[in-house]
Amino acid sequence: MLHPAVLAGVWDHSDFRADMHGRLRRTAKFIATTTYDHAENGQAMIDKVNRIHAKLAGVLPDGTPYRVSDPSLLAWVHVTETISFLDAWFRYAEPDMPMAEQDAYFDEMARIGAALQADPLPRTRAEAEALIQSYRSQLRADARTHEVARLVMRQRVGSPAVDAAAGVIMQAGLDLLPEWAQAMHERPLGPPRAVTRAGALSTARFIRWAFRGSPNTRVHPRDVTRYP
Repeated sequence: MLHPAVLAGVWDHSDFRADMHGRLRRTAKFIATTTYDHAENGQAMIDKVNRIHAKLAGVLPDGTPYRVSDPSLLAWVHVTETISFLDAWFRYAEPDMPMAEQDAYFDEMARIGAALQADPLPRTRAEAEALIQSYRSQLRADARTHEVARLVMRQRVGSPAVDAAAGVIMQAGLDLLPEWAQAMHERPLGPPRAVTRAGALSTARFIRWAFRGSPNTRVHPRDVTRYP
């Protein structure tokens, strides 16, 4: 949300305001397919996304033109989502994860980024953190940023149990951001950090229990998905 051109691409060319849950489902499906499905299915989804991106462009409120297919914008999306996924795993599942395995994760995820034509692509955690720092001068938190953040954080589906879990997950996601990014978002008052993390850990344990025995948990191990 903090990169104005990336946010504009979603704001100008997406129906997220009318169908936030549909947008989330499509994004989750893309991530699941490109990460866990057979390579040909992942590549087909990537090709579809690339075709869509190639058609989309616009102009920022300050008059700056942008292209959704800009490799540097795609790189920002790639590196921020990758480090967020890893940090969530590190905090709530494997806090002693070796750095070598963290680096391997970035190296593996870079194959998806390359297929999406993102550039530059970090291959280690140190490279990812350095790349994020290099973008900071481009980041902004304006009225549009705060509006989208508000919409995302307050999304509800009407089920008390699901909404409660979603609220915890949203707070935990915000808590994963570096302090400077939280400050740009003007992090609203919410549960104390320790409460947020305890709630997220309990929610994660419940979800793992709920999905125990699901067909998705009985897949055979396989090699890392490789893309051309």
